[in-house]
Amino acid sequence: MSTAITLDVTDGVARVRLNRPEVHNAFDDALIAELTRTLEAVTADPDARVLQLHGTGKSFCAGADLNWMRRMADYDHAQNLADAQRLAHMLHLLYALPKPTVAVVQGPAYGGGVGLVACCDIALAGPRAAFSLSEIKLGLIPATISPFVAEAIGARATRKLSLTGERIDAHEAQRLGLVHELLADDDVLGARAHELSALLANYGPQTLAEVKALIAAVAARPIDEALHADTARRIADARCAPEGREGVAAFLARRKPAWPR
Repeated sequence: MSTAITLDVTDGVARVRLNRPEVHNAFDDALIAELTRTLEAVTADPDARVLQLHGTGKSFCAGADLNWMRRMADYDHAQNLADAQRLAHMLHLLYALPKPTVAVVQGPAYGGGVGLVACCDIALAGPRAAFSLSEIKLGLIPATISPFVAEAIGARATRKLSLTGERIDAHEAQRLGLVHELLADDDVLGARAHELSALLANYGPQTLAEVKALIAAVAARPIDEALHADTARRIADARCAPEGREGVAAFLARRKPAWPR
């Protein structure tokens, strides 16, 4: 049985861990397939309220595995396309997961590893974290991860990092918006991940999903009558939904809401 990915669900938090430290948690086709299945399982699990994404060992994720790259070198175009589509599907599953996602970046993230970080809703990093869109060094492009990275840090910063392949530290990643918080050491990083996840797990699960859907719907859209109508419908739906009614009632009664735990 493969152990490229481990999953533990405790107290509402699904801890998903890339578990190939001997190759710095690099992607191959088996890891992509296993991570896809894991994300599908977390989506379907009502006990999993928040997803944390971790890397085992010194690195968060080094991008593509060398042996996988050697195999891909012999693929024809159709095989390469199918392979890339499986990676794109996995990334989109993570990005669109209807539950909050927290990347806990304890070490370097290169290539596709940067994509994983950008796909998560919240990214925390320790002092050893570093980032590089290193595909250019291989004569390749960061194609499947580019929509998520560009959304996280903007088109211009993505263009620079994609063209240069330069390595940036966690401070620069935070300045660009790829990382939200930079923590002093691994212990503080873990404690902050636990604190944030406990906070998120305390909210209504349907409301959290609706927040994610809302931001995806309004981002980069023109602020026009169609958008006004869409957002008005969404808040009306939320007010009439069970979690919205319970949340307002609890606030008015000065008690904690009885959301599903």
